[in-house]
This record gives sequence, C-alpha cells and structure tokens, in this order.
Amino acid sequence: MLKTLFIIGSGSFIGGIARYLTARAVQNSFASSFPYGTMAVNLLGCLMIGLIFGISERTNILSDEWRIFLTVGFCGGFTTFSTFANENMTLLRDGNFFYFALYTGLSVFLGLVAVFFGNALTKLL
Repeated sequence: MLKTLFIIGSGSFIGGIARYLTARAVQNSFASSFPYGTMAVNLLGCLMIGLIFGISERTNILSDEWRIFLTVGFCGGFTTFSTFANENMTLLRDGNFFYFALYTGLSVFLGLVAVFFGNALTKLL
C-alpha cells in the first residue's frame, strides 16, 4: 500500500507542476478574463486519460503501477476541478454570465469528447 501511495504522490507532484506551467503559459497567451489556461489543462488531461485507459484496455504495455502513476497520479495532479469551480464562481460574481456558461458548457462537453477521442485513437494503433 505504501508503494502505491508513493507512486500516486510522485505522479501528482509532477502533474501539479506541469499543470501550473502549462496553464500559466496558455493564460499568458491571451489578454482575457476567460480562464483559457485551466480549460486547456483540463481538456488535455481528459485526452491523456482517454489515451492511457484505451492503451491499458487494448495492450499490456502499461503495468498496473504505470497506469496508476499516469491516471490517478499525473492526470489527477494535472487536471483541476477545484480551480474550474473557483473560476466559475469568479465569473458569476463579476457578472460574466456569458463566459460562465461558455466555460462550463465547453469544459464538460469538450472534456467528454477529449476522453472519447483519446480512447478512440488507441484503436488506430
């Protein structure tokens, strides 16, 4: 059990750093109050988890330890629901109802599409 927790913690550590750097780079590319950075990391994380689970279901390339490291650890640390929720509250508080609806709708819809697409890509391999 301790080994599993270390595997997850290591992945989360790396994923969290990758999230911060990626979200910051994306957000700095746009002069807008729309949270492009968080949306980008969440959608990329959805694509990655779709790929990882698709590969895991179709091949024996990933051991259980690697699958847990990449999904629960890295993707769990890379994506962020709490920041997503906080940014939505900020948009509502500031009266940006259009951005709130756009951000929420696109995040949920495109997140599901990204997981599906990632999983579907593994069928082509």
